[in-house]
Amino acid sequence: MNVIESSNLVKSFGQKAVLTDLSFSIKENTITGIIGRNGAGKTTLLKILAGFIHKNSGEVKVFGDQPFNSLLVSANSIYIDEYIFYPQSMTLEDILKQNKRFYKKWDDTLAYRLFNYFSFDPNQLHSSLSKGQKNTFNAIVGLSSRCSLTMFDEPTTGMDASVRKDFYRALLKDYLAYPRTILLSSHHLDEIDDLLEEVLLIKDGQKHLQLPVEELKEYAMSVQGFKEEVEQWTQNQQLIFRKEVSGNAAFAVIRNTFTKADKENARKLGLQFSKVNASDLCVYLTTPQEGGIDDVFK
Repeated sequence: MNVIESSNLVKSFGQKAVLTDLSFSIKENTITGIIGRNGAGKTTLLKILAGFIHKNSGEVKVFGDQPFNSLLVSANSIYIDEYIFYPQSMTLEDILKQNKRFYKKWDDTLAYRLFNYFSFDPNQLHSSLSKGQKNTFNAIVGLSSRCSLTMFDEPTTGMDASVRKDFYRALLKDYLAYPRTILLSSHHLDEIDDLLEEVLLIKDGQKHLQLPVEELKEYAMSVQGFKEEVEQWTQNQQLIFRKEVSGNAAFAVIRNTFTKADKENARKLGLQFSKVNASDLCVYLTTPQEGGIDDVFK
């Protein structure tokens, strides 16, 4: 069963197109990474799915319903980011109590255990927290809600390394005990690839790739050697990225679709192969095929 279905989704703000012809689906009870560079459209997509903003055109359904102004979607989903606003007079304990009233699957025991583990003061105001503390508290709300659709938009911004690790571990343990559909938006795949079952890579407001993480890890290979040999060998390959490394050397990333004969020919040319991890691959896939920051200084 698909919890989310999107077809030809378009969203613009004024003259700026943010999402363009975006089509994808998300299965029930999976953890999916919404990956892309800053400005790719990740936040806009999640806010549409949460029902916060309206699409311009196309179709999008969450639990089979249009998400905008949908009570069904509101009651069964939660969107967590660093900009959640609470009345300044409410203490952290007040906020937990109010969330318990709204979310039917709310787990009070989990909420207070996490609350105490991260050393929050029940009488503290949300507005007085640092960015990292706010995101940690917001993450507690997201996990404790146990909504059928839980969306975290860059949830670890401002958290230190140990808190990030604790959050990811808590998310995984609670997901395994209480499966639900989780969307995790990030431009740092390296921190979360062990959590994910699938990745939706967005580039310039469009679906660039949607694959299980295990397939993504085998999607490409890198090849390095003398520039002339690299250029010669990659002419008949599906090139993802290429750059000059230094002097007469070059580096390229290609789809992992070549044959044993292709690989043997490459070795005869003195080319060296390496695996490309999922995080680096997403960077290469969203970078112009040739060049890079070094070209700015030429």
